[in-house]
Amino acid sequence: MIPEPIAHDASTEPSAPPEGVFRVATTWRARPQGPDLVLLAAVLGLLAIGTIEIYSASAVYAEKATGSPTFFLQRHLIYCLLGFAALWFGATLDHGRLARWSFPLLLGAITLLAGVLVSGTRVGGAKRWFHLGPLSFQPVEFAKIALVAYLAHSLAQREAKVKSFTVGFLPHLAVCGAMMALLLGQPDLGSALILGATTLILLFVAGTRISYILLAVMAASPVIYFAIVGTPWRLRRMIAYVDPWQFRQGVGYQITESLISIGSGGLAGLGLGDGKQKLFYMPEAHTDFIMANVGEELGFLGFALVLALFAVVLWRGTRAALGARDRFGTYLAFGLTSIFALQALVNTGVVLGALPAKGLTLPFMSYGGSSLVLSLFCVGVLLNVSTGRPAPAPAPRRRIQNERARNRHHGHRVHARS
Repeated sequence: MIPEPIAHDASTEPSAPPEGVFRVATTWRARPQGPDLVLLAAVLGLLAIGTIEIYSASAVYAEKATGSPTFFLQRHLIYCLLGFAALWFGATLDHGRLARWSFPLLLGAITLLAGVLVSGTRVGGAKRWFHLGPLSFQPVEFAKIALVAYLAHSLAQREAKVKSFTVGFLPHLAVCGAMMALLLGQPDLGSALILGATTLILLFVAGTRISYILLAVMAASPVIYFAIVGTPWRLRRMIAYVDPWQFRQGVGYQITESLISIGSGGLAGLGLGDGKQKLFYMPEAHTDFIMANVGEELGFLGFALVLALFAVVLWRGTRAALGARDRFGTYLAFGLTSIFALQALVNTGVVLGALPAKGLTLPFMSYGGSSLVLSLFCVGVLLNVSTGRPAPAPAPRRRIQNERARNRHHGHRVHARS
């Protein structure tokens, strides 16, 4: 008895790099790989340095505010445990499921971004958080994952029409624009720019026309300009960015204190725990300006080490994207890696005074629950993509139905040709 041929399923085969992605033949892997331990080691290194610096930067402030110098450290360790669980879940969950969940995730993210404007808690003049007792949640962290999953799924489905303005470009830009508008209402210009830049990067990777990207940048420029000029405190920040020392006792205070911290660290730093700026001079020393404390206590060498670890994350995330089993995985890995790289670039630029002040945390380093947990989940997804493993086989009954459907479709095509 001759066995029936097994139906060919192209979805489990590794695909070629998308047309818009630079092709690196030696990087594109056709055989399954294990999870990327180099990527995991780099993230754990950042997490270890961040944990030490969070305790160092927050101990004095925490003792005055709460009576316990380990208040923020204890909460951070709890977030780390939740983050490790999220990392494990992301690494064991087949990333293809995110494609099937992309539209519900997107709808949920937009609902949360709209809901926080209505019932969110206002902190420092911005409504960006939901507070549930002692816990807080920032919807934008979830929105980043949802947007990347949606873009990856949509671009993978429309790869043949990605150069079309009305089909391959405009719908994706419209979705991103809606989310950016909700973020500007909080207001959160920094996160809005991160989402916009990530969208343009993914469109470029997918192979859209450069002229479309330039058109989007030019169209967004007036909006960004009026968002800055039309908001007094943003305009003051921009002026202070040009000459922070002129506004030393006002809006430029945080930048100048950051520069003092980094400058006093020298080559090797003052030593762990010996920083002076955290003694009620540097605001947000354990959150947005954690790198200022790193520069003061660990010096140029410690600062460079953190940047080197982020470079490793960028390298291995790009490598995972190029080695993904399918185009959805490629776009997904590129998008998540871009968010890490952009946030690290902007946060470091702000701390060094190279960019205007923005309220963006540094992934894996800054204190923050929702940011850390969801960032580690994204690392788990990158680890899953890096394995290059085929998608799980469908259930036996479903597989038989799929094979029969393909055979019927093949029979109809043969009959039509005859």
